[in-house]
Amino acid sequence: MTPRKQAQEALRKQAQESPPKQAQESPHESARRPTRTSAKLPIAEPSDVRRAGGRLIRADRRAFATVLVLNALAAGAGLVGPWLVGRIIDEVRSGDGVSMVDRLALAILVCTLAQLLLARYARYVGHRFGERTLARVREEFVDRALALPASAVERAGTGDLTARGTADVTAVGTTLRDTAPRLLIQSVQALFLLGAVFAVDPLLGGCGVLCLLGICFALRWYLRRARAAYLAEGAATSEVAEILGATASGARAVEAFGLQRRRVTASRDALETSRRTRMHTLYLRTVFFPVVEVSYTVPVVAVLLVGGVLHARGVLSLGAVVTAALYLRQLPEPLDAILMGVEQLQSSSASFARVEGLARAPKASSAGSTAPAAPVDDRIDVTGVHYAYPGGGEVLRGVDLTVRPGERLAVVGPSGAGKTTLSRLLAGIDAPGTGTVTVGGVPIADLDPEQLRRQVVLVTQEHHVFLGTVRDNLLIAEPSATDAELWAALAAVGADWADELPDGLDTELGHDGYRTDGSAAQQLALARVVLADPHTLILDEATALLDPATARHTERALAAVLEGRTVIAIAHRLHTAHDADRVAVMEDGRLTELGTHEGLVSADGAYAALWRTWHGEPAAARD
Repeated sequence: MTPRKQAQEALRKQAQESPPKQAQESPHESARRPTRTSAKLPIAEPSDVRRAGGRLIRADRRAFATVLVLNALAAGAGLVGPWLVGRIIDEVRSGDGVSMVDRLALAILVCTLAQLLLARYARYVGHRFGERTLARVREEFVDRALALPASAVERAGTGDLTARGTADVTAVGTTLRDTAPRLLIQSVQALFLLGAVFAVDPLLGGCGVLCLLGICFALRWYLRRARAAYLAEGAATSEVAEILGATASGARAVEAFGLQRRRVTASRDALETSRRTRMHTLYLRTVFFPVVEVSYTVPVVAVLLVGGVLHARGVLSLGAVVTAALYLRQLPEPLDAILMGVEQLQSSSASFARVEGLARAPKASSAGSTAPAAPVDDRIDVTGVHYAYPGGGEVLRGVDLTVRPGERLAVVGPSGAGKTTLSRLLAGIDAPGTGTVTVGGVPIADLDPEQLRRQVVLVTQEHHVFLGTVRDNLLIAEPSATDAELWAALAAVGADWADELPDGLDTELGHDGYRTDGSAAQQLALARVVLADPHTLILDEATALLDPATARHTERALAAVLEGRTVIAIAHRLHTAHDADRVAVMEDGRLTELGTHEGLVSADGAYAALWRTWHGEPAAARD
């Protein structure tokens, strides 16, 4: 068999056992599916978004009140200029001297300077308020994301969560830092300008407001459609991220199975959906803003016409008419900023709804309910367990198993037998459909994350190296660990490469530092497990990326370090089963054999056949 065919066959076998796409799918499966129909993460209702906004304002109410006061003072200073211009006109018409005009001009200059300083300081305070509020939003998002059950993230897809944590949080941050303070400033200024027109003459003020009704109708039309449009745009963006992420992570499977055309088609479909949603929001803007631009000139024209008639009849002075017209002529600038801010608020409120939606997602812990009882011991019992992934057939069929404290159990079987699914239930990632999985008499799935980490840790072939130093990567598991303990954990998993690092534990990892290969990254993950020190460790092909010699060395080192603790190994390399205290054989979702390696080989059943195949013995040797 050629290497290419061997790779294809291995991927097919892996796909048979991998759960449906929502739960730990293989790169092959994620690459083959053209579209994703996952359980989306929830989106907050408008009322939830408003409450969240109010909560953020109350958290920094003093800064918010300061911004309001400074903006009001700046807007008040800006009103003095047009009023003084009207005074100058009236004074000149009445024959007053140049000295009066000079004094009024100096007052205009002082008020303009005061407005500039007040507005600048208001913007400064507003930006600081926005940055602090953005920090709270980011922290809440991280806390909520970490509280999500692993199964919920897998079913939703990492693309959705990634888009919410990047593009959506950034949009909210831009609004809080830039748009919101600017919108607040311009709103106060617009209100003061309209109030000043009414103060000059109520009739002129009424004309100005009446002529602005066209903007109100356009705004109402826009707001009724904008939220749904921007939510659809955000969902389409998440779908694009999910499709591209699945294609990139399964690139080798795409090439091996010749799925390039299918993946290109899936990407084009997602991009086309994203394009349509963006074009729809663009259409809303192209209708809304031209109507607004035309509406800006109507109040000025109306005030000049009505004011001219009143001045001709001697009701108003020419200075009053000019003052009112100047006030309304200044109105387009704040209104432009307000309407642009409203448009950005529609986009960012949709983003905020997606960010705040994590608060409505199920939590991994049992917070808010009665805390589960503490396990009385370390024994794990699996009783009558059946399980099926959403949209798929039954994967586990009546599994019964007891894992004794301190035992080393190997779970073996052909691909698709349900080994990985069983490991997920044992680790508390998923709950059984029927039956129970308990540790010390307490259902594992009911334990909160802190309790669960002290009981059971699942280590898969998936791993991650965090940006930062080697020390940072290890202290995630045990923040109080000393350097000696960190070195001991690395030595325990056979990470000899760490001894050659230029800066030891302070060596930076990542693109700009020391680049770890697959085996080094996996050894780092295993070292974190050693530091976490759970009583039960589940290894689901945890050494799959290591070469056979290194894998066996690492497994033996782990076995020595975890002496007296329970180790459950989901094994494809049968030497792991040979070293185990007992071996559990799974076939077609059922536990068919359970015993020691020697006993199962002597029984000449399914395990014996696997063992002989592993050693390359012909099938006839079984007879």
